[in-house]
Amino acid sequence: MLDLAKGAAACNVVEGGSVEVLRDLHRPGCAAAIWQRHLPPLFSQWLDALPDGRLPALRASVPLRGVADLVQGACRAARSGADAGQALLAQDVARLAAEFARITGQDRLQIRLDVVRGNACSKFHVDYVPARLLCTYRGAGTQYGLASEAGEAEQVHQMQAGAVGLFRGRLWPGDLPCGLVHRSPPIDGSGETRLLLVIDAAQDDP
Repeated sequence: MLDLAKGAAACNVVEGGSVEVLRDLHRPGCAAAIWQRHLPPLFSQWLDALPDGRLPALRASVPLRGVADLVQGACRAARSGADAGQALLAQDVARLAAEFARITGQDRLQIRLDVVRGNACSKFHVDYVPARLLCTYRGAGTQYGLASEAGEAEQVHQMQAGAVGLFRGRLWPGDLPCGLVHRSPPIDGSGETRLLLVIDAAQDDP
């Protein structure tokens, strides 16, 4: 556990090498749980080799059972090639969605695959949701740190590609307000293109 605690806020970050660590988000004082993992080499190689214009992008609300088909459809629409790679991505997103649903008790989800080429969402913040799952499949991972009085991160930590972070938001029904902020890393001018998965509970009606 990375103990960033300071003041009357949830600031602890729990890290581990298995998916079960994400369930520690329910621990008192836990602001984020991070599953430290590496993607299979062939999966990473497929993603890294894709031209930017063929990275799958989507934003949709869907029941849990429809997640894999949704991702497969986005891959086909982007002409992402390599059926095996598409299947791996769809299976992984579906697995993470199932874990998010288990932890939050929500089975209708907002799924986003964002193709990020610039400084999107580069201001440190806490999301206006109960919880948010983030996984960078390609490129630099999410940055996070303990919030200063000005709302910036006092010390910046960074997730690696493939790692999965589950962050409390402002609407988390927990013991303390979240004292941890996060952001997408600034990449303007680097030539880098990121592929970021974001999972929230759906806000619209089924």
